Amino acid sequence: MKKKKNSSKLDILTLYMDLVSEQKSKPDDVSDFCEQVNLDEDNFYEHFKSLKKVEKTIFNELFKNSLEVLNESEEFLAFDGKNKLLSLYFTFFENLTLNREYVEVVLKGCKNQLKSYKSLSSLKKSFIDFVDSLALSDSILPIDGLEKIQTGFINHSAWVQMLITIKFWLEDESESFEKTDIFIEKSINTSFDIIENKFLKNVFDLGKFVYKEKFQKNTD
Repeated sequence: MKKKKNSSKLDILTLYMDLVSEQKSKPDDVSDFCEQVNLDEDNFYEHFKSLKKVEKTIFNELFKNSLEVLNESEEFLAFDGKNKLLSLYFTFFENLTLNREYVEVVLKGCKNQLKSYKSLSSLKKSFIDFVDSLALSDSILPIDGLEKIQTGFINHSAWVQMLITIKFWLEDESESFEKTDIFIEKSINTSFDIIENKFLKNVFDLGKFVYKEKFQKNTD
């Protein structure tokens, strides 16, 4: 059978996802993949350098698609940073769920090794760019000279939270993955409590109370 030519980048992504989902395993290499889907190797290399690059692109495209859908909503555009992040999470994980068979195969064996999620490196950049756009560092108590460190801390923490959520979702056996939805809401609420200094404010208020009750009464 004559090999397919002139397949687009999107065609190749779709072929790869379909093959992995159907076979519940990844092809050995580019030659194996092209042979199984009847694709010309030269055509493949016009768009990608490796299968790993295909995997990175797929996760990034799922994220970009989620964001594009949200950006079409005026309601989303009017949200504050917290609700934009929540909306992004819910939409992105809906996309992951629609492609769960593929995602499970690609991330198999990585459930307890978050740093080994190399297929998510392109997603990481797009996600951090999105977090940057939310300007969450504006909510932190300002410390002169440490603004970049504060922003870097938020970005790193947000990405770790995303990885932890993916791990939780991979292990979630609840109906319609409702436990993942609960985890997303609770974890992001907790993160924003810290970012917005509610924890620090509560500690400060407690300190004032203790001082007033213990020390001022002793001096009266």
